[in-house]
Amino acid sequence: MAFERHARTVSLLTLLSRITGVGRDAAISRVFGAGMLTDAFFFAFLVPNLFRRLFGEGALAAAFLPAFSRLDRDDPARARSLATITIGALAAGLGVAVLIAEVILFLVSMRQDHANLAVWLTMIMLPYTPLVCVVAVLGALLQVRGRFGPTAAAPVLLNGCLIAAAVGGAVWLGGESERERLVHIGLVAAAVIVAGVFQVAWSLIASRPASWWTADRRSGALAFRRMGRDVLPMILGLGVLQVNTLLDGLIASYPTIVGATIFGRDYPLAEGSMAAVSFAQRLYQFPLGVFGIAVATAIFPALARLATDAGGFASTVQRGLRLVVFIGLPASAGLILVRSPLAAAILEGGHFGRADTERVSFVLLGYAPAIWAYSMVHVCTRAFYARHETMTPVRVAVAVVALNLVLNCTLIWTPLRESALAWSTAVCAVVQAFALLGLLGRRVGPLGGRVITASWIRTAVATAVMTAAVMVIASFMPDERTWATSTLWLGAMVVTGLVVYATAAFALRMPELSWALGRARAD
Repeated sequence: MAFERHARTVSLLTLLSRITGVGRDAAISRVFGAGMLTDAFFFAFLVPNLFRRLFGEGALAAAFLPAFSRLDRDDPARARSLATITIGALAAGLGVAVLIAEVILFLVSMRQDHANLAVWLTMIMLPYTPLVCVVAVLGALLQVRGRFGPTAAAPVLLNGCLIAAAVGGAVWLGGESERERLVHIGLVAAAVIVAGVFQVAWSLIASRPASWWTADRRSGALAFRRMGRDVLPMILGLGVLQVNTLLDGLIASYPTIVGATIFGRDYPLAEGSMAAVSFAQRLYQFPLGVFGIAVATAIFPALARLATDAGGFASTVQRGLRLVVFIGLPASAGLILVRSPLAAAILEGGHFGRADTERVSFVLLGYAPAIWAYSMVHVCTRAFYARHETMTPVRVAVAVVALNLVLNCTLIWTPLRESALAWSTAVCAVVQAFALLGLLGRRVGPLGGRVITASWIRTAVATAVMTAAVMVIASFMPDERTWATSTLWLGAMVVTGLVVYATAAFALRMPELSWALGRARAD
């Protein structure tokens, strides 16, 4: 099927962007460590990312893609008009919202001295919001035309700019005094805006062959209004999830942006919690972004085209679910096993010490078990969106957010500390995945439960074999490790895991192995 081939393209380019993302995190961790500066930076960067997920890659792109796909097939002129109106309205609307937010943040910064750093960094990076959202919608347009590469590669520009700012600033400023370090983190924040301009330019150049722009604003107006009706419940659903992400950030960043006490008691999380959580998120999102989200991204246009074909739709969803578990379950097991040498190899050095490595590793232990579940959520949510059932994921999301908030506020007072945020996220992802899967089965009809179950059992067997092999390698790993030895052992464990898992999947005659390589093969 075509979506497996597109998934391979997205995976390869996402892999490139994630590798440069690892370079970005390596530079930031070594230059700034895991303390107040990185806490403030990651909290500030959280804000434009929320809007990107909500408007760019989230609700608007999810509503735009099926609408544009239908028009592009039936009436290309109206499709171009819809694209022009959508991108223009997005840029103008978010541009005005950013101006209003800048004024509010400026007034806040005048009243709260202790929050100045986080607020000022947010003000610097906020204009990235409309830029990255335009890039995401242009990417949805290109996906309809069968081009997944340009948007998947766009994050490389962001990562390159941040690496240049972090490394270049260290050489230029030195970064030893407090003032130099503050100026340096400001330069890194400004590099986000430069990257946004580059990403828009890159996407516009890539989309020129699509000829999406037109002076005609009338023919696509009705489709735009209809899309607006679809996008509102999506914004509500995704907004709930993004508010949850923001609450997680506030909980982790509380010592930096508010203080060390709450209600007269010592706050359970220490300075650097936001940095530890953010670095751990980047590490678990590596396999999730390269494989899980890549499959969901590639499958969405196929589901949109098959929305009226019950059999084809169910078959495509089934293959997507089999594929994300085939990739996600061993990724979860592997990440649990390699979490410590992985954090050391990527982050440790400079201002980032061994204690910081263990802190990030402890948080990563909470995120890792549910990589397969995060991937399933993306596939199931897009299946509902392709059917224009936008409220079902909203209802599930509201319940999950409530559960997550309760778990967060309860578990941070235990010895789990900031890793409680990770465990809460993982538990809620599993609950959300199976809730969506059950509801999807009721809407679509049989998804081939026995076929899926048999596939998942074979995946579990192959994962168990891989886990045993990696544990044997890990048993020889010394307790005291330098960066070089951590990297060496990490490589040995990863290579062993990949080879053993692929061999086990081949021996079990699993077609998912071919699908993961972008090849169609019969079940």
